[in-house]
Amino acid sequence: MEIEVVRIGQRLVRDDRVTTHVALVSRAFGAKTIFMTEINPEIKDTLRKINETWGGNFEIEFIESWKPIVKKKKEDGFKIVHLSMYGEKINEVQEKIRKEEKLLIVVGAEKVPREIYELADYNVGVGSQPHSEISALAILLDRIQDGQQFEKEFPNAKRKIIPTKTGKNVQVNETRD
Repeated sequence: MEIEVVRIGQRLVRDDRVTTHVALVSRAFGAKTIFMTEINPEIKDTLRKINETWGGNFEIEFIESWKPIVKKKKEDGFKIVHLSMYGEKINEVQEKIRKEEKLLIVVGAEKVPREIYELADYNVGVGSQPHSEISALAILLDRIQDGQQFEKEFPNAKRKIIPTKTGKNVQVNETRD
């Protein structure tokens, strides 16, 4: 399954950290790319450093507007999944989404334009109470990949966490190819 994410908007000051975490979750949970509007350019540097240290080729692309990327991805065969408190229950649509080959997940910040609801193939609600878009993204990505994203190897990693029952175990590989 090919997964990409688009982050629409950002509430000034508050959302630098939230947007960074949306990008980190996207990367760690198997997305290939995140498209972002209205963001602090330091986020790109942060993710570049994460890729250098922990491996992988996750990409951030800055965009002027969400609409052209959503429409282009739809033309390219991507199914659009919009995370919304008001969408269908994740328990009722996760199996159907899991069968899709290409997904573009839309994560909003401020009020999302009505057009997103209409363009989306799936409007998905994770829970029925206000909560973080970070948690909604993580839950969706976990459910649709059935936990398999945690088995993914990130190429060219300088560091790799080795799971252990107690303590911390980090494998350091400073000589990358």
